Amino acid sequence: MANERLRAAISAKGETIQSTADHVGVDPKSVERWITTNRTPHRGHRWKAASFLGVDEVYLWPTVEKRAETASTSELVTYYPHRGAVPASLWSSLIEQASDQVEILVYAGLFLFDSHPDLPDQLADKAKAGTQVRVLLGDPDSPTIRQRGEEEGIGDDLAARARITRRYLEPAAKTPGVEIRLHDTILYNSIYRFDQDVLVNPHVLGAPAGQNPVLHFRYIPGARTFRHYMRSFDYAWERGRTA
Repeated sequence: MANERLRAAISAKGETIQSTADHVGVDPKSVERWITTNRTPHRGHRWKAASFLGVDEVYLWPTVEKRAETASTSELVTYYPHRGAVPASLWSSLIEQASDQVEILVYAGLFLFDSHPDLPDQLADKAKAGTQVRVLLGDPDSPTIRQRGEEEGIGDDLAARARITRRYLEPAAKTPGVEIRLHDTILYNSIYRFDQDVLVNPHVLGAPAGQNPVLHFRYIPGARTFRHYMRSFDYAWERGRTA
């Protein structure tokens, strides 16, 4: 049976077998076989093709779903009942070891900068060495921040914390490679990404972020949870504005 989903995805994207093959880095005949014989390509080729066509690989090749589910379960490193339970040494090691990407999505995240006073300098140094640094802070003047402050029972203190964090980051913001944006998105999670590790702090209605659980995920090829959260980060990033 032919893979009509793949054929349709290529057509819907306005691409061809040749252009798909060129992007993935395979011979066009390989892509033809993926379609005509419904052959499942190697993992790396699946990701490149799915990303290029803007669809999920499981949609194109449903047989990989069970493998993806198993890998996604394995991505969870550990669970912490509240943010204070995350070891200080873990934050420090993740910050120090990151060399490719540091991405932070918060309303304020002041705790991280208070407990790591050298963090702005570290981020600047990493950016100079080639690390991509992207930080999304809540816009302290937005209605969203005011509402969240009221819901957490801290009122205007949340906006004040966001302003302090922004001030802490001002020196680093002058370094090429460090990008800081403000957002007014309703956050369901705070996200702290350091290369292949991400700490996700869910927001529970009526409770400050520090009182809520933290889940530590580490990227595994073929899994979806890490990528799922980072797509959420990218969505918020595109909606943000330069600080």
